[in-house]
Amino acid sequence: MIAKFASINEMVSRKFFQSPSDQPARAARAPAGPRAGCRSTVERIASAHLASMGDTVGDTVGQGARQRLVWLGLLAMPLLFPVALPGMASAVGTLCLLVAFGVGMGHSVPLPGWLARRELSARVKAMLASMLHRAVRIMARMGRARMLPLSNRPARLFNGLMLGAAGLAMVVPVPVITFDNVLPALAIVLIAWGLRLRDGLMLLAGYGVTAAAVASVMLLWWGGAVVATDLLAWATR
Repeated sequence: MIAKFASINEMVSRKFFQSPSDQPARAARAPAGPRAGCRSTVERIASAHLASMGDTVGDTVGQGARQRLVWLGLLAMPLLFPVALPGMASAVGTLCLLVAFGVGMGHSVPLPGWLARRELSARVKAMLASMLHRAVRIMARMGRARMLPLSNRPARLFNGLMLGAAGLAMVVPVPVITFDNVLPALAIVLIAWGLRLRDGLMLLAGYGVTAAAVASVMLLWWGGAVVATDLLAWATR
């Protein structure tokens, strides 16, 4: 399995991230400007985190706040798509709550043992590796440092609360509905990358999606309660 994932890492690195010898030629072609600088930044971030991917969640996400934000955004990205990853939502939601607490308090908190020891399968690793390429393309197109007050220290507590609300929306189970984690996952991706890249516009989008995610969970539970009450009343006639 280790050899298989090493070959996946090598393939993704060759395909999606250029080697240093290719950089001068690419630099001559690439246009200068904020977007080019953002792409370079995201490429460096993605390359470093691909290299640091371990066999468990604890080994992978590390202890640093910035490293955890990137991995939180990356781990949430597979949940944007209709794929079956048993237990992934609960693990990402719990990690989100811990990262949110660290963002609000200004320091990282240790992962619980059950989460830190959770193994990342070869399938999840391969999916995350492919997500790195998508993250580079999307974040290079969307993200850049702007509206900086939203990512400054005074906004730290509010950002932690919003990230925590997105995590709660993912952790809370919704009966019957399949793929109910898309909105919370999108909120987590936007807020995590918005904080990492200091992109206030991305943070604003994350706030809006978080509100929609929380509202949808509450609405689904309310609707489920109404249906359950009606069924109970019908059964006791």
